[in-house]
Amino acid sequence: MDQAISHRAPPAPTASAVLEDLIDVFPNEKVSVGELLDRLDSRAHGVLLLILALPMLIPNIPGISTIFGVLMLLPAWQLMIGHGRMWLPQKMRNWTFSRDGFTRALNAAIPTLKRVEYLIRPRLSFLAAWPATSLVGFQTFVMAVVLILPIWGANLTPGITVTLTALGLLQRDGLLILLSIPCAIGSVAWVYYGTKYGIMAASWLAETAGNLFHTWFF
Repeated sequence: MDQAISHRAPPAPTASAVLEDLIDVFPNEKVSVGELLDRLDSRAHGVLLLILALPMLIPNIPGISTIFGVLMLLPAWQLMIGHGRMWLPQKMRNWTFSRDGFTRALNAAIPTLKRVEYLIRPRLSFLAAWPATSLVGFQTFVMAVVLILPIWGANLTPGITVTLTALGLLQRDGLLILLSIPCAIGSVAWVYYGTKYGIMAASWLAETAGNLFHTWFF
């Protein structure tokens, strides 16, 4: 009897393998955004979100979260509308960055990913496919807006949220996408309560300073 032919899709490469594939494949000292996206093809959304989210997990240069948040908006929007391949205007595709700096960042991220990837596998994969990805895109869009806002301490939870989302998309792991939801709720709560109590604290300080000024000088 002939062996039955399996029609299962081959397993998706791990996130670290995708990143390793980007090392030493670009021949020039400068890499264009278009070259990167063409290399990633249909994986561009997940990899780009992962690259943008990982720096949010460590202390970084003030203001970088705003820049990376803006860059997250487009892939998030395209996930919302179900665009299979990452699209950018030609002007943005022509943007370039240093190949050496890019590969250093990849080499720094890959060991950490390898330590946790044994926990990641395809499951609940319908959450990593359309139309569920429209909700994933909306959540990512909200996280990008949170990163853009100049609020102290508001980078970590959106960074965790988008990292889980990106890994879930790359590995077809719907459980990771589900785990990203409470992180997203925590991010929004931090913004809401941080803004609310920040305004209250600023009002109290202004009132106290005004009272002291009035007591001392009048």
